[in-house]
Amino acid sequence: MNSLQSDILMLSIAYALIGALLLLVLVYARLPWPVKAAAVVVTSAFYIVSFVGMRGLLGWASVDRLPASFKLLQTRIVEPHSLEGDPGSIYLWVEALDDGNRPSGVPRAYRIPYSDQLADKTDKAQNEIAAGHPRGGRAADFGNGEGGLLDQARAYIVPSTIIDTSGGDPSTGGGAIAIPQGGEGISFTPLLPPRMPPKDEQQPRP
Repeated sequence: MNSLQSDILMLSIAYALIGALLLLVLVYARLPWPVKAAAVVVTSAFYIVSFVGMRGLLGWASVDRLPASFKLLQTRIVEPHSLEGDPGSIYLWVEALDDGNRPSGVPRAYRIPYSDQLADKTDKAQNEIAAGHPRGGRAADFGNGEGGLLDQARAYIVPSTIIDTSGGDPSTGGGAIAIPQGGEGISFTPLLPPRMPPKDEQQPRP
C-alpha cells in the first residue's frame, strides 16, 4: 500500500467515525425527527463533496520536502512573470532512493520556489537526461530540531555548500553556519548504480 492509498484509507476511516458519532448523537438527542433526517442527509452529501474534492487534488505537485536522495525523472521550469505576479516555480518528478540506491518505483511531483541557481542546475540536469545520462539528486535536510545541525546538513549536501563564517561564541571557537538557501540545497549528480547486498562468505569445505 503506497502513501496515497494510506491517506485515502485514513480519511475514509475518519469520515466513518464522524458519521458514527453523528448517528450516536442523533439517536439520544431530543430533536424532532425531521431535524435528525436533515442532519443525516447533509452529512451524506458532504461525503460525496469531499470525495469529489479529493479527486480534484490528485495530480497537483507537492510542496513537501524532497527526499534526501532521489532519481530525477523529469523537470519543468516556470520562470517568474512580473505582469501576472507569478514568482515562478521549478517542478521536479522524482523517485526516492533507499539506502541501497534503489528507486522506490513510486514517482512524485514536487514544486520548488524559483531561483536562478536552481533553474540553471535543473536545466543542465534535464539536458543530461535527454542525452541518455540518468541523473540522481540530493536534498539538504537542515536538522531535526534536536541539535546536530551541521551533521544533519553534511549528510545530504556537498561539503563545499557549507560555509563556516567568523563570529559565534569566542569561548568555544564556534562559528555561524551559512545554511544553503533556495536551489543551493539541491544538487544533481550522475545516477549511481544500485548497491548489491553483500554476498555470504563461502564456508571452507571440511
